[in-house]
Amino acid sequence: MTGAPASAAGGTGRPAPGGKLGAAAVNQASLWNIANILTMVRLVLVPAFVVLLLQDGGYDPAWRAWAWAAFAVAMITDIFDGHLARAYNLVTDFGKIADPIADKAIMAAGLICLSALGDLPWWVTGVILFRELGITAMRFWVIRHGVIPASRGGKMKTLAQGTAVGMYVLALTGPLATLRFWVMAVAVVLTVVTGLDYVRQAVVLRRQGLAAERARARSGTEPAR
Repeated sequence: MTGAPASAAGGTGRPAPGGKLGAAAVNQASLWNIANILTMVRLVLVPAFVVLLLQDGGYDPAWRAWAWAAFAVAMITDIFDGHLARAYNLVTDFGKIADPIADKAIMAAGLICLSALGDLPWWVTGVILFRELGITAMRFWVIRHGVIPASRGGKMKTLAQGTAVGMYVLALTGPLATLRFWVMAVAVVLTVVTGLDYVRQAVVLRRQGLAAERARARSGTEPAR
């Protein structure tokens, strides 16, 4: 969600020692490696999650429990495909594109459905989606100057968002329903704070990149743009 896409991580170095699966995947450089398959599973789970959540008007506790299971599996596959990509260098163009799409799709589906059902205020959904789409646009804005790595705050934001949405998907009552409100509040705060920090880092990175380009142009090593 924040930083480089999970399936794109790892570069082109050697696979981790003792990893036969990783060595085979690196040698083949195939679309059908385990990291990409997990990403595809996550993409398929998005419509399945929506259908399960909206069954019987969206308020049946049993269907919502199944929806939560689909959401949880999607979140878990996000962790594992990133780990496998980093450990075994499973890098493909598909993974670079599909992994962040899958991440945002499952979260957006959950937020939009919950707001449509009246369980979550639309402004919460708007803040989170605006941040995620805005940061994606920001990445393209600074991509030629460098990549901003995922921060600890960004990882905490992702965990808080996933936990909060998962709790709202379940038909919770009593103290747990109160608890999920506060978990979502923490998620919203982290969403805003990490988003502003990302903007700051992007602006600094772009300024440094432009300054370096001007310095190279003045030294004659690169034509001015």
